[in-house]
Amino acid sequence: MKKVLSGIQPSGQLTLGNYIGAIKSYVELQHTHECYFMVVDLHAITVPQEPEALKENSAAVAALYLAAGIDPAKANVYLQSHVPAHAELGWLMTTLSYMGELERMTQFKDKSAGKSSIGTGLFVYPALMAADILVYNTDLVPVGDDQKQHLELTRDLAQRFNQRFGELFTVPEPYIPQYGARIMSLDDASNKMSKSNPNAGSYIAMLDEPDVIRKKISRATTDSGREVRFDRPEKPEISNLMSILSACSGLTMQEIESKYEGQGYGAFKKDVAESVVSVLEPIQQRYRDIRRSGELEEVLRHGAEKAQQASSRVLRQVKEKMGFLV
Repeated sequence: MKKVLSGIQPSGQLTLGNYIGAIKSYVELQHTHECYFMVVDLHAITVPQEPEALKENSAAVAALYLAAGIDPAKANVYLQSHVPAHAELGWLMTTLSYMGELERMTQFKDKSAGKSSIGTGLFVYPALMAADILVYNTDLVPVGDDQKQHLELTRDLAQRFNQRFGELFTVPEPYIPQYGARIMSLDDASNKMSKSNPNAGSYIAMLDEPDVIRKKISRATTDSGREVRFDRPEKPEISNLMSILSACSGLTMQEIESKYEGQGYGAFKKDVAESVVSVLEPIQQRYRDIRRSGELEEVLRHGAEKAQQASSRVLRQVKEKMGFLV
């Protein structure tokens, strides 16, 4: 089976956008691929984190993976920091990276904009991301638009290593999820739904209570007019809500347009809210059960052991080719 790797930062609450854009596809991939799904806590500390919040958020992300349907018997679920090969190969990848490449990274520019001091980790973390992928000889990486540039760097580093030291790394390919909807902010559909948005009404957290979800969607920004039509350039706000409804209900855009023809936005938004609640409420119950059961620690330990076995083999080969005594 081909190998798939992906991860989410524990830097805040996971959102509906994380579920639709990433986790939903993870659940499908585990049946047909060898999967590594991390909580990327080493990446999270490229910006300041409160230690207790980092611990809680790391556990919450891992528990939500399981609650959403990732089966630890079929996929490796673990914390990035529990597998030392990631950090060690990350350092080796920084020695193959060029300053100009890292300076061109859009995410670095965005996150460092307007700051008087910038942590070195924020600058070099694309090399760590490359290591995350290459340390398993990953074949496929689910990526959104904001990570395509980093995957291109990973491909460049893999090819650079192979040319300089001999063939070893698989050059990874992007994986475009079947459920590829990019969910945008509820208050401004020109921006991605993000847990870092200071306006809590702009996103739906996976652990939001049903009544909170209903209130957020009822207050979501809409376009002028009354027509429910999928047209991102002309009706970005309604198109975003249609994407949410489609992902949560399975209805096509054409079916949604037909269903709400002539009805305006009121009934449409109500049904969007109920569709989201119907998806998230069972996940929330399973999440609470997982956190209460104490099973998470064992799942993460087992996942890290399997990931360490796989990654240590590749890391040893890397070090041998680079000239280290191993």
